[in-house]
Amino acid sequence: MQAAKLYSFKDIRIEEVPIPTVGEGELLVKVETSGICSGDVVPWYIEKKAPLVPGHEPAGVVVKVGGGVTNFKEGDRIVLHHHAPCMECHLCRRHLFSMCPTWRRTNLDPGGMAQYVRLPKTNVAHDTLKLAAETSFEAGALVEPTACCVSAMRRLQINADDTLVVLGLGVMGILNIVVAKFYGVKQIIGVDRVGFRMQKALEVGADAVVDFSKQELKQEVAKLTDGRMATKIIVGPGSIAAMESAMELIGVGGTICLFTPTQGDERWSISPAKLYFEAVSVVASYSCGPTDTQEALRIVESTEKPFPTETLITHRFPLQDFAKAFELMAAAGDSLKVMIYCNP
Repeated sequence: MQAAKLYSFKDIRIEEVPIPTVGEGELLVKVETSGICSGDVVPWYIEKKAPLVPGHEPAGVVVKVGGGVTNFKEGDRIVLHHHAPCMECHLCRRHLFSMCPTWRRTNLDPGGMAQYVRLPKTNVAHDTLKLAAETSFEAGALVEPTACCVSAMRRLQINADDTLVVLGLGVMGILNIVVAKFYGVKQIIGVDRVGFRMQKALEVGADAVVDFSKQELKQEVAKLTDGRMATKIIVGPGSIAAMESAMELIGVGGTICLFTPTQGDERWSISPAKLYFEAVSVVASYSCGPTDTQEALRIVESTEKPFPTETLITHRFPLQDFAKAFELMAAAGDSLKVMIYCNP
């Protein structure tokens, strides 16, 4: 079969690799579509894992079932998670699934940007979901990134009375707006400097957008909130500058969620007095787990509030053009979700 293999940010090849062998409790899945994650195009984050077959947002069809599997059969249309937790340890009991050692050990074989993947036993048992007949594979490939946003909303303890500011309107910022809108959040403000992305934010339900390259951000948010500022903030970019902006925009009793990591040697200097005297909280949200993917599938398949698949997917490429698609996603311009068709 064919797979895209990343050796470095500028060295991506399409290679012939063996189709994985399926063992007890496992599934072999023909990958129909696989999304490029915004995390995949962060050089320091992805290159430390190289060489690898990237891709962790696939949806496809079961083509072979390992011994002992009773909940899936050949022909099932599924969305598969790249990691899965044990569901038994003290971390899983606290719903900290992405901290579970088993979650961190499990993986797709060889990766989502391949024509076929082997799904390990733990993943099959704990975080693989069937798609409804009317749900497209493209929508299925959006379940995992949507689940990351569900996880962030849970970490924020989001509620309908909130004023949410989303810093950064790439695909994950837009998805966070979609999920917040699904939950009925009262006021959502998007922040970016790319006109295309700000327009997309308005299309999916943001109440206002602020171009931080042309407007004074704190002043605009104060104006939009009658001086109360944000009750919840999602910091999309993994940058200290974005985190510092969040501290200026958060209101009394508010919560800031760090959605993207920084490099390990970076440090953020904050005022403990502000946290203490203004009751400000800072949390982080890393990936997602089974309860998040189940909720994300409910959101994606909702008929009451239709999911904006077509708005989110801006580009489609065959697997053979993965390098070109990767470059487009990395440019962070007029694109959101870039979808790869692995078996056109």
